Amino acid sequence: MTARTTFSCLVLASLAWSCTPSASSSGSGSPRPAPASSAAGGRTADGWTPLFDGKSFSGWRGYKVDTVPSGWKVVDGTIAKTRPVEDIVSVKEYGDFELEIDWKIGRAGNSGIFYRGTEEYDHIYWTAPEYQLLDDSLASDNKTRFTCAGAAYGLYPSPAGHLKPVGEWNSTKIVARGNHIEHWLNGFKLLEYELNSPDWLGLVKKSKFNEWPNYGRYKKGHIALQGDHLGSLAFRNIRIREL
Repeated sequence: MTARTTFSCLVLASLAWSCTPSASSSGSGSPRPAPASSAAGGRTADGWTPLFDGKSFSGWRGYKVDTVPSGWKVVDGTIAKTRPVEDIVSVKEYGDFELEIDWKIGRAGNSGIFYRGTEEYDHIYWTAPEYQLLDDSLASDNKTRFTCAGAAYGLYPSPAGHLKPVGEWNSTKIVARGNHIEHWLNGFKLLEYELNSPDWLGLVKKSKFNEWPNYGRYKKGHIALQGDHLGSLAFRNIRIREL
């Protein structure tokens, strides 16, 4: 092969490489691929820890009990329920984090994701702020944006227009860093707020949460999935990155 031929081949190879599409993440509104590590609790190279291995309830238990309530099932790589059942909580507690989770809710369904919750009271929502999950079209809590999908339940409303139809998968992200909280849905930041700010304290004082003095006051606590409302529900691709 002549020197000119060798040079031409190198140029062509370089052009071919530059035209090759680079790997990218899925669209912000699409369900995420499963974490690279399949074992719950096994941290991935980028700092994410799966909270569900797709096969078992490893890393989860019932509220104030060591076992998972029987109404929850592992079905086709999801944590699912079809009837009202007691909440489940993460075994581990988390302080500052990013939590990502895909969820699918049934007709008229109502649920929630709690964060920084403790087990001092009868129910976790007495301490833990809630990211609301809802069928905004038919569920009874749809009368106000303060209790629609993505809202900080009862305190901060979520904007409409970012929830997928019933039966389709939604992707949620919750960011907790100190007092700063963010709720995301399908790649869109729905809201942000500051725990213990004058605004937050004023809203809590006017809400039902004022009955429980430690509501939203903990810097660290359990993640929880609400099960005690109507509607089928499924979760997958649950992962967390501690900040």
